[in-house]
Amino acid sequence: MLRVTSLNLNGIRSAVSKGLPAWTVAAAPDVLCVQELKAQPPDLAGRFEVLGDLRGYFHCAAKKGYSGVGIYTRHEPSDVVVGIGVPEFDDEGRYLELRFDTPQRKLSVVSVYFPSGSSGDERQAAKYRFLDQIEPVLAQLAARGEALVCGDVNIAHTEKDLKNWRGNQNNSGFLPEERAWMTRLLGDGRWVDVYRRLHPDAEGEGYTWWSNRGQAWAKNVGWRIDYHLATPALAALARRAEVYKAQRFSDHAPLTIEYDTAL
Repeated sequence: MLRVTSLNLNGIRSAVSKGLPAWTVAAAPDVLCVQELKAQPPDLAGRFEVLGDLRGYFHCAAKKGYSGVGIYTRHEPSDVVVGIGVPEFDDEGRYLELRFDTPQRKLSVVSVYFPSGSSGDERQAAKYRFLDQIEPVLAQLAARGEALVCGDVNIAHTEKDLKNWRGNQNNSGFLPEERAWMTRLLGDGRWVDVYRRLHPDAEGEGYTWWSNRGQAWAKNVGWRIDYHLATPALAALARRAEVYKAQRFSDHAPLTIEYDTAL
């Protein structure tokens, strides 16, 4: 069984101080995809390169204290791909792909962090540019072989994916254009929303992010914006999904899905 977890850390130093290493050992994922490292390579060296028995690979942002993604794994990859080849977004540290290829199989695991547009029109425009740029990357990834893309997509796809959908129809993360992009991505047969495949009607328990305002966590006024997106054959092997809420490492919760396969 392959256990894969995705978690936006909102700062690796903060998440580690809140008990992430001990939880990682106890939860025992085979792969841990993380987003929002908010750290540079010198910050990671000798401190955060290993969690439990998982070795980390990273794509840091050029800007200090900003963005960045990583993948921790107990299996050595056959190749590491950093970035999507677009300087605007590669400078922000938004895409890291580990390949676990064998003569019998090509398998990619990706940690991705989509931009948020919540700070204003300029960042929303950047988010739309990112969606345009990542779409052909995902198409090529699906064509290469089996693939699993984990991360903070910053889009709640349907009304079931956030508590207060009526009040957020004009807000970034639930805009019609963003939702249409997700519908198109999931509608052509190349990608599957794995959590939604396992829980087609679930509302509430699948939320992965809560605002720090208005007692959103206590009232479970959340959003499901962290995803496992898998190619169909791999998605069909998904057996169980869990959003872990017993501890809080950031404003996001870890999403773990088990697949009936191995790296």
